[in-house]
Amino acid sequence: MRISVSSDMDEPVARALVGQLRDRGHEVVTYGALRPGDDPQWAVCSEVAAREVAAGRADQAVVCCWTGTGASIAANKVPGVRAALCADAYTADGARRWNDANVLALSLRLTSEPLLREILDAWFAAEPSRDAEDRENVTRVERLDSARGAG
Repeated sequence: MRISVSSDMDEPVARALVGQLRDRGHEVVTYGALRPGDDPQWAVCSEVAAREVAAGRADQAVVCCWTGTGASIAANKVPGVRAALCADAYTADGARRWNDANVLALSLRLTSEPLLREILDAWFAAEPSRDAEDRENVTRVERLDSARGAG
């Protein structure tokens, strides 16, 4: 799987994220502070990583900033992106399962390396739900994207 990763700071957990993704066999493309010469602002690098997903150049993305909130907000402004800020494995599982999230947002401040591993395990183990109600909710979100683009 090709995964875009952005971070506004070159923090140990951001480097661990890239390493863990590569260790899992994913192709990782980095943005922001993880890529020399890139603009490290959270709004900029999160948008770039999210646009890679929306354009089909990446299968998923992981966006990071100090709290994870700004990165998730910026990513969610890109039509076609469903970014979820996850601080634990249960939330990561639910985000993939019920929300069909395609972008994981993480806090550089709160995510330790053991917690990061748990979150990634849950994220990659979960499959999007096939339940009709869950699919209808994802479809509604997609329609919101379409309406926003038209307005």
